[in-house]
Amino acid sequence: MIEQRADYDNPWKEALSLYFQPFMAFFFPEINGNINWSRGYEFLDKEFQQVVRDAEIGLREADKLVKVWRGDGAEVWVLIHVEIQSQAASDFAERMYVYNYRIFDMYRRSVVSLAVLADNQDSWRPNQYNNELWGCEVNFLFPTVKLLDYQQRSESLADNNPFAVIVAAHLTTQQTNQDPDGRYQGKLRIAKSLYQRGYSRQDILELFRLIDWMMSLPESIESQFKQEIMSFEEDLKMPYVTSFERLARQEGISEGILQSSRENVIEVLEVRFEVLPSDLIEKINQIEDLELLKTLHRQGITIGSLDEFQELLEGSS
Repeated sequence: MIEQRADYDNPWKEALSLYFQPFMAFFFPEINGNINWSRGYEFLDKEFQQVVRDAEIGLREADKLVKVWRGDGAEVWVLIHVEIQSQAASDFAERMYVYNYRIFDMYRRSVVSLAVLADNQDSWRPNQYNNELWGCEVNFLFPTVKLLDYQQRSESLADNNPFAVIVAAHLTTQQTNQDPDGRYQGKLRIAKSLYQRGYSRQDILELFRLIDWMMSLPESIESQFKQEIMSFEEDLKMPYVTSFERLARQEGISEGILQSSRENVIEVLEVRFEVLPSDLIEKINQIEDLELLKTLHRQGITIGSLDEFQELLEGSS
């Protein structure tokens, strides 16, 4: 069986940026009801990079730090922690605790840490960190949701929350990593459902792009998928045609993915080593190989020094 590569982090990261309030409504409705959305909210991505760097526990691509207002008028920072991984991590709860106290230490404000567990191991459900010695005890609890629990809801056409689509795409991608035909059928079903959920034109375009990004197909059946969607749109006599726009912008989207991957590599190096040589940034920005960029990004998270990274870059060119 051929395993299909999937990019979970980047689509999730962008979906959070585009649809933060629907994210809260979908996964954490009680908290959502206690936020004063009329006052807006603010992403503190650069500030969170500082927290991660100081904590020295690695970079998580889809993590978000968001400043919101409580319904009673008080200000609160909410850490949205979306961990995209395929297996349990023994230090996950500890990382959540470290992030929480580092943010509190930086701002001296209440912090709510939330986790979405996107792995495929049903029994792995960490929601607390405990540490005790000689009567000194830490007991940190944090709300979590498990994507596996959303299988039925995410497939409901009546649910027009954008994250119903994102979760369906994630779970289907996860379940079909060695089943190209199954992924094709799942992607086709999810793409067609965009027209049945009552989304606006812009939301259809955005969500189509995100699921296309996450649910990669082999080239041999990708063209078949395009033709199927075009025929579907023609049958519906839609006032706009998503797939035609997509095909017309294909080169631009591909370049956008490459550029996003380059920026991810540069970002992780800047988080770890702060100032980068201009010639190194230029070399990274010239890379046209997406798989190489993914490899460099993974290496950049753990590599010991910039010199080692530059040697790795030279060896791969």
